Amino acid sequence: MASVAIAMSSASRTLLLFSPFKTSLSFRKIPKLPSSVNTACFCCCSYSTQLQSQFQTSRRRDVVEILQQRGLLESITSSTIHDAVSSGPVKVYCGFDPTAESLHLGNLLGLIVLSWFQRCGHHAVALIGGATARIGDPSGKSLERPELDVDTLRKNTDGIRDTIYKILLSNSENFSILNNYDWWKEVRLLDFLRNVGRYARVGTMMSKESVKKRLESEQGMSYTEFTYQLLQGYDFLRLFEKEGVSVQIGGNDQWGNITAGTELIRKILQVEGAFGLTFPLLLKSDGTKFGKSEEGAVWLSPSMLSPYKFYQYFFSVPDADVVRFLKILTFLELEEIGELEREMGRPGYVPNSVQRRLAEEVTRFVHGEEGLSEAVKATQALRPGAEAKLDWQTIEGIAEDVPSCSLAYNEVLNLSLVDLSVSAGLLESKSAARRLLKQGGLYLNNSRVDGENKRIEAEDIVDGKVILLSAGKKNKVLIRIS
Repeated sequence: MASVAIAMSSASRTLLLFSPFKTSLSFRKIPKLPSSVNTACFCCCSYSTQLQSQFQTSRRRDVVEILQQRGLLESITSSTIHDAVSSGPVKVYCGFDPTAESLHLGNLLGLIVLSWFQRCGHHAVALIGGATARIGDPSGKSLERPELDVDTLRKNTDGIRDTIYKILLSNSENFSILNNYDWWKEVRLLDFLRNVGRYARVGTMMSKESVKKRLESEQGMSYTEFTYQLLQGYDFLRLFEKEGVSVQIGGNDQWGNITAGTELIRKILQVEGAFGLTFPLLLKSDGTKFGKSEEGAVWLSPSMLSPYKFYQYFFSVPDADVVRFLKILTFLELEEIGELEREMGRPGYVPNSVQRRLAEEVTRFVHGEEGLSEAVKATQALRPGAEAKLDWQTIEGIAEDVPSCSLAYNEVLNLSLVDLSVSAGLLESKSAARRLLKQGGLYLNNSRVDGENKRIEAEDIVDGKVILLSAGKKNKVLIRIS
């Protein structure tokens, strides 16, 4: 199996490459590094002219070296990829199977790596797996994926396509969005076995790490899942031959699928020049996977996770992880990140200032300036004690992220705050509400309430529609007035 081992020394960094081809091991010494769109095919540029001119402005920027500097490189199939990306523009692709209506944080690294290629003058191709999602990638999975019906696949495809389009367009117009179902729907089984299957060695397929783990498990692996690597390999072959795509990227769990493609290209087309590149999984300093919240996956679509809550997820990153995540998840210069790291150790540093910068950069990348503005406004306005005046739109912006209830206007008007806190489910008892009032921890629309005789007045109902109650800084409940 191909992998990369990086040995650090005071003078240089050595990259040890195990080629997937039948060649001897090769070593490369690298100098020490310093501290609704048509799904079938969407192309945002004239590749031959515009891309060439843009590439001239950053011609000598080795995007692979940039990825290595930032901790975004784990394995490459050949050291000659450095020459390929430095000598001219290339087309690079990453696959996204529409197994859910939205991409999640685990998919973000693929979009970031594609974006780095764009920023260095290359052409990014996002491949939606409308065909492969019907099979299910076994990589990193202990069970076979549930089968998705056609309507669900279509809905999921539309959702992730929109996210990909918005994110890649924010970098440049050098990208395309394709769907592999557009060629797989025309492929006949007997033709595929004769033209492609004959070149696939069963022993090699079984030696893939994702296959070995599943075969050793109690559930085993179906033949359908076993063929997935061959399907993804053929995708690379077709993109290489028909679209001029020469680089495939993916997480380190995709190594077997990626090398299946480079092997097919070498055997069937009998040419070199196809490369694979993987990046590491996004892990926290304690070794656990980064990308899950208490409520589940951190989605990239605002319809499944508000920009406000997305922003809050990154704002809460521990100090031990924030600098590394700035390198991996943002496009800030390494010198600026180094200065932010030094600020954290200086006297007078305001806690979470660097986390705020991380949250701003990642939220802007995923949700744009409008989404970031929404998140920052909600964060500031919803902080208990904040001077910013609440309005109905701001409160509704977090409606999906906090518990809520509905009460009639005449039930709420003149009701004591103590009784309302219990009726709305913010606190369990009146005694708990009175105790919190005495401690100064109960807030009505972000304003601290000190007296337990406070009753709800008409002006306490924001825009005549909602009330926001807070117990301390984190526990909130939204009351809709009907």
